[in-house]
Amino acid sequence: MRIGIGYDSHRLVEGGRLILGGVEIAHEKGLMGHSDADVLVHAICDAILGALGGGDIGRHFPDTDPAYKGISSIKLLQKVYAVAGERGFVVNNVDSTVILERPKLMGSMQDMAVNISKTLRISVDSVNVKAKTNEGMGLIGRDEGIAAFAVVTIQEKDNK
Repeated sequence: MRIGIGYDSHRLVEGGRLILGGVEIAHEKGLMGHSDADVLVHAICDAILGALGGGDIGRHFPDTDPAYKGISSIKLLQKVYAVAGERGFVVNNVDSTVILERPKLMGSMQDMAVNISKTLRISVDSVNVKAKTNEGMGLIGRDEGIAAFAVVTIQEKDNK
């Protein structure tokens, strides 16, 4: 078994779309990025790539490549899942945390977990999505950005 940790953050901007875990969240601000800027899915991608010893999301999907402009991060997660499969691994478990002041995510977290579990072809019970505030501190506390952390476990296909 291998373990990987991932982190991502993006700036919030007026009028953009807020996508987290492949779910569009109603909010007056959205995340700025080359893709759809889904920090949760990006952190999970980095965690899987880290467990594989495969670098990070920027190495696989550079923001200088027009092919990834505006792409759904769920599609990037599908590509990372394929990389894991090509290397003989499957994902066992995902534990993740989104850090933001607003909006509240309680009504959307289950949908996020479902999207992630379907993409990784694991049980929704093997995907945990949590949300925390930064208690008004720093750039997240000032509602300037959102960050996410993820930890994943992977194992060789034959051992599942």
